[in-house]
Amino acid sequence: MAAAFVSSAAAMPALAQSFTPAQRAEIETIVRDYMLKRPEILQEVLAELEKRQALAEAAKAKAAVQTHAAELFNSPHQVVVGNPEGDVTLVEFFDYNCGYCKRALDDLQALIADDSKLRVVLKEFPVLGEGSVEAAKVAVAVRMQDPKGEKYFDFHKRLLGGRGQADKARALAAAQAAGLDMARLERDLASKEVRDSLAENMKLAEALGLTGTPTYVVGTEVVMGAVGREALSQRINMARCGQTSC
Repeated sequence: MAAAFVSSAAAMPALAQSFTPAQRAEIETIVRDYMLKRPEILQEVLAELEKRQALAEAAKAKAAVQTHAAELFNSPHQVVVGNPEGDVTLVEFFDYNCGYCKRALDDLQALIADDSKLRVVLKEFPVLGEGSVEAAKVAVAVRMQDPKGEKYFDFHKRLLGGRGQADKARALAAAQAAGLDMARLERDLASKEVRDSLAENMKLAEALGLTGTPTYVVGTEVVMGAVGREALSQRINMARCGQTSC
């Protein structure tokens, strides 16, 4: 670090000439001694670096949300629950085998119950193995015969809220319990719509820099992780009225 400091200093146009080897050695010694006396400076530097990186990532995510707003909020390959005409949209990327998504299901249901103006878009993002992919395919097929999302959400709660590893068999059982036409569902599983829907979700996730589930999009903000009902409610309010409480 001392050497880097010296290199930067030597490059400054205000200096009339380069440092001599002896001067460089003296400066390096001064910097080293100072940092040994105040090692907390390294923590301050790292904290500032992390802060700047977080701000840069947030700005990048915001730009990506704006660029892909149509696919995020109004794609023909998605399901909407809550109020379809709501004034704020909450998008959730989830995996049926994600333990944190399972825990966050109660938060989502509470938000929908408490906020009559909330529109929720659910996007399958199967990243936890083949079972997750199979379950996601069934979910898309369920959505294909239930455009309004009522049976889909019933299916969704049964599968995500159930115990055990999600796979095709468990997803089909949840679909049957939710009252879906199973013969049609089996046919729809082989459709191009299923492939296109999941492909779109994966491309969106890549564009937004998503690395796990659950991940939410509220307004132009990307929120990673199961942050809890209160934190999501505050972000919904920020999108609605610019304050954490409306």
